[in-house]
Amino acid sequence: MTTANPLDDQVDGARRRPGVLSWYDAARHALDRPLTAYYLLLGASALLLTIGLIMVLSASSVYSYRQNDGNSYAVVTRQLMWVAIGVPCAWVASRLSHSFLRRVAWLALIVSIVLLALTQLGLGRTVNGNTNWLGVGPFVVQPAEIAKLSIVLWAAHIYALKEKRLSSLHEVLVPVVPGMLVVVALVVVGHDLGTALVLMAILLAMLWVVGAPARLFSVSLTVIGVVAIWLASTSAERRQRLTNFADPFKDFHNAGWQPAHGLYALSSGGWFGEGIGASRQKWGDLPEAHTDFIFAVLGEELGLVGTLLVVALFLTIAFAAVRVATHTSDPFVRYATFGIVVWLLGQMIINVGMVLALLPVIGIPLPLVSYGGSALVPSLVALGLLIGFARREPEAAQALAQGKKARSAGLSAGRVSN
Repeated sequence: MTTANPLDDQVDGARRRPGVLSWYDAARHALDRPLTAYYLLLGASALLLTIGLIMVLSASSVYSYRQNDGNSYAVVTRQLMWVAIGVPCAWVASRLSHSFLRRVAWLALIVSIVLLALTQLGLGRTVNGNTNWLGVGPFVVQPAEIAKLSIVLWAAHIYALKEKRLSSLHEVLVPVVPGMLVVVALVVVGHDLGTALVLMAILLAMLWVVGAPARLFSVSLTVIGVVAIWLASTSAERRQRLTNFADPFKDFHNAGWQPAHGLYALSSGGWFGEGIGASRQKWGDLPEAHTDFIFAVLGEELGLVGTLLVVALFLTIAFAAVRVATHTSDPFVRYATFGIVVWLLGQMIINVGMVLALLPVIGIPLPLVSYGGSALVPSLVALGLLIGFARREPEAAQALAQGKKARSAGLSAGRVSN
């Protein structure tokens, strides 16, 4: 004989009362639908991309006017070109089969390593002290951004092959760790410490999701911290940023200039902002206003509400992706999804932390929002892969097929009645 739980009775009674807990039931029902992850990924990505284009237009207008003979739209025009390239690439990525992605994983890694190596062999271009751009004529690309996607797919492929052998530490480490460290080393040689830290975060995340022992993380984090501080100390500019980031006003006219004006922008935005196009910091006081510090301009023009909306959209992508990863039975999808989430969400956290002066300025763009095709296109392709993973879930695929049949039947009935 079972005894009824009084708490369950109270909850059931509350749900039977009109309006009480109905919102909770509705939200839970909506989140449990097969296509929820698919629509959340699609909607959040589209909104972030739209916000990014609006903010690039606003944040770059003064810079464009000064650098392009009075053309205020030069930067946003180039960004639109990259969007026109990236969106079709994302659509294609969403249709690629898992088997095809796994077949090209090794090729993607090798191409990334070759491109990174070429930046140090005479074809590299130095920007802001970092030799991390590859230029051939007018074509300039940042290979490290391509490498982020490549290592995620490659590591996911390797770990999917070893799914039943991952209880062995050797199987966990080899060849993923050596392969990723080669990529990180090439990035570090180019003096791009920020991107190297993002790559290491992806590596640690992949190790965590496959069940690497906890002691490995304590050792790894200690080593990464020591090496990062040592590398930062080898550059006078990085050393100043590292020692002044917590109080940028201490060295306001030197290392603290950029983060201090970022804080000025955010503080002047208030709750609802000054309005789109009304930023004052973008007129020259805030360096890299349309790239690394676009979040500051966003906060100035759209206020706290705008910044929270952007953060919420990134968290929505993370929630939907984790839902895909936890519902799939394909280990490749699980590992690739988790790697992409850590990459995009990690970059968002670092970028926002830089603007809020919680982290040193290390030159990390805000995914989908900051200007730059080298970062935008791989990010869109990664999101396209996530959307493809979501739409191929068995229940989601069935729901999409039923919806397609229903639309076809409706069109047929309409033709007959006409």
